[in-house]
Amino acid sequence: MALDDKIYELRLEKLKQIEALGQPAYRNKYDPTHTIPQILAEYSGKTAEQLEGARINVRVAGRIMAIRLMGKAGFAHLQQEGQRLQIYVKKDAVGDKGFELYKLLDLGDHIGVSGYLFRTRTGELSVHVDEITFLSKDLLPLPEKWHGLTDVELRYRQRYLDLIANEKARHVFVTRARIIQELRQFFDGRGYIEVETPMMHPIPGGAAARPFTTHHNTLDIDLYLRIAPELYLKRLTVGGFDRVYEINRNFRNEGISTQHNPEFTMLEFYEAYSNYRDLMDMNERLFALLAKNITGSTTVKYGETELDFSKMQRLSMREAIVKYWPPEAGVPPTPEELAASGGAQGATKRYNAWAKQSGGPYAAAKGTLTDGEWTGLLFETMAEDKLIQPTILYDFPTELSPLSKQKPEDPSLTERFEIYVAGMEVANGFSELNDPAEQERRFLAQIAQGGDEMPKQLDVDYIRALCHGMPPTAGEGIGIDRLTMVLTDSQSIRDVILFPLLRPEGGGESSSTSEAHGA
Repeated sequence: MALDDKIYELRLEKLKQIEALGQPAYRNKYDPTHTIPQILAEYSGKTAEQLEGARINVRVAGRIMAIRLMGKAGFAHLQQEGQRLQIYVKKDAVGDKGFELYKLLDLGDHIGVSGYLFRTRTGELSVHVDEITFLSKDLLPLPEKWHGLTDVELRYRQRYLDLIANEKARHVFVTRARIIQELRQFFDGRGYIEVETPMMHPIPGGAAARPFTTHHNTLDIDLYLRIAPELYLKRLTVGGFDRVYEINRNFRNEGISTQHNPEFTMLEFYEAYSNYRDLMDMNERLFALLAKNITGSTTVKYGETELDFSKMQRLSMREAIVKYWPPEAGVPPTPEELAASGGAQGATKRYNAWAKQSGGPYAAAKGTLTDGEWTGLLFETMAEDKLIQPTILYDFPTELSPLSKQKPEDPSLTERFEIYVAGMEVANGFSELNDPAEQERRFLAQIAQGGDEMPKQLDVDYIRALCHGMPPTAGEGIGIDRLTMVLTDSQSIRDVILFPLLRPEGGGESSSTSEAHGA
């Protein structure tokens, strides 16, 4: 029998003994007067004399994270909301049955205690317990006290243990919630309306990605999990919602990496009568405010780098290629050369000749590319990961931006930008294309291009909505997961998603609940 199985059986037997003492195995309710964080916040500054004079009675609950027995007395630490409070249990105070219960408790058990606050000889704030109430048994051992939960995959797979054992993990997800609160407050304060749009779409759209497919039995139709809420939110702009946002779950049937999870969260918003430059300005204020409110400073540590959110450099995509061109690859192309017909392809060939000799990253083209696609490929290969400090990258080729409005002075480019931090794209925004004829032409070009990531049919209703007139509008999506990574110094997207997608254990999940203790 494995060690965990022996512990499970032993603790089951203890649970029976606890029931024999008159304590329900799994109590329905407990009424505390305080939480542990409240007690620590309110009374940590009180001296022993002040506590003794006031005789502060409390009822508090928590999980046992440390316990020791010393004859007819014992100490334990209860944990609640990531904070711990010591309790002192004495046989004379809790009685025979109460002390028998105390001796049957294990690490991980939930209990409630009532008593009064005092300080021990070492000065630690503690509860002198008068009564113990058993609440729930931990039938399996917690991670080893001094090492915590160090197995990375186990942390993701059994996040509940990660949250119990690792204070940093708890901090990450508390911070994530604060980030979302700050975003809501920012946009609510600017007159935006928060909405909810469908998560099952009859036509996948709003981004180039392979969708997840499902089926509605009653209607007998295939549906697609949302890859982006964009086309629905812009329908609302047509309908007169001039400022609208959604914090949304998106699903894309693509690879998994430290920056990608098939299910992820974005904030997407649209502002009528604005363009992409208005959003660039707003993002500089938003990101600086977020950094300051979340971390206390506009300078944020990420790995070994200090990220400065007090300012953002701005580069066009062509300027980024010129700036980060490897000196060893020869004279960099000029923006004018990249803008000329065949210029981006020629620059990529020169770069690849160097990359082949030096072992640098190679810009591998699939199929026949347009000038804009060559530009995008070259940028992604040799410049994207160099954008460490917060950067606004703007003026994307039209071929890469089917939903963006073209620049009036240069139709080869669109009024689109992305925000990069630590080499990751964290936001994507643009002046929205609101010409229904041009939008239909670009949709049809995507469909003709084919491939798993391209739409298979025209969204006629969206074109119809545009025909009713969408005002000049700018829109943007901000990746909540990657933003949380940056603001919590987390190196993997799985560290900031509570339950990231993982392969099933052992090739498949067990359907037998009786095997849970052996998992």
